[in-house]
Amino acid sequence: MPLDALALVLLAALLHASWNFWVKKAQVHPLAFSFLCSLVSTVCYAPVVWWFFRDSGLGIHGQGWWWIIASSLVHNLYFFVLQTGYARSDLSIVYPLARGTGPLLSAIGAMLWLGELPTTLSVTGLLLVVLGTFTIAGGVALLDRDKVASDKVKAGLLWGAMTGACIATYTLLDGYSVKYLLIAPLVFDWICAPVRGAMLVPILVHQRIDVRAAWRQSRKYALGVGIISPLAYILVLTAMQRAPISHVAPAREVSMLLAAFLGARLLNEGELRRRLMGAGLIAAGVAALSLSS
Repeated sequence: MPLDALALVLLAALLHASWNFWVKKAQVHPLAFSFLCSLVSTVCYAPVVWWFFRDSGLGIHGQGWWWIIASSLVHNLYFFVLQTGYARSDLSIVYPLARGTGPLLSAIGAMLWLGELPTTLSVTGLLLVVLGTFTIAGGVALLDRDKVASDKVKAGLLWGAMTGACIATYTLLDGYSVKYLLIAPLVFDWICAPVRGAMLVPILVHQRIDVRAAWRQSRKYALGVGIISPLAYILVLTAMQRAPISHVAPAREVSMLLAAFLGARLLNEGELRRRLMGAGLIAAGVAALSLSS
């Protein structure tokens, strides 16, 4: 993986873990929060998009719009599943499981669908990331029938895996859009934000979800996520233009180094030593991916 792509991924990982922590802290309706974040992203990034593309145009043609719609739909599903998982289980169970299954499926999909050929180092790195994820999520204790019987753990495993499937799907959709349809990452993510918000409006109205109350209760988190989350993802999309998707997707999981610490220390979820051990395995996997060609 080129060093510039790796640097983008590492910075994005730091930002990603931060906004996931804020999502965990925002105790409001998931769909209302998703809508608010989309609205914040649309408004805040509009001047940036206008400044960079005022002369050249957005550069979206033909089938690009269909990929944007598909991506927006999957991202909405992802955000709902993620927040539901955080509401029913621990950050340090849901987050690592989601961030482990997601890149695993993404890498397999990129190899099968996009024809990205694996190398010995890239496969080793991917396996280390998955092993680190398994360690953070609970290690061999996850195989303990009594522990798995816990409602909180079962919920974490279920919603974490579902979140990972969503991550893999939108990673492949978005990676294809910026890498092969040549849509600028900034433009792609910014256009998706209002599309995601518009998709939520009929549901919010039908269920009479009070968006204003959600804003009053969690506006600082909505502002933080609405600004930081797009920036992190734009960096990842840019990295995908410069390196194989099957390398970038698992490399993002270095964010679990920070997530493990936040979950154990700031959210009092415990077992810091085991989770940092798993994070070390993930870091080793990312190193292997960075050295693979």
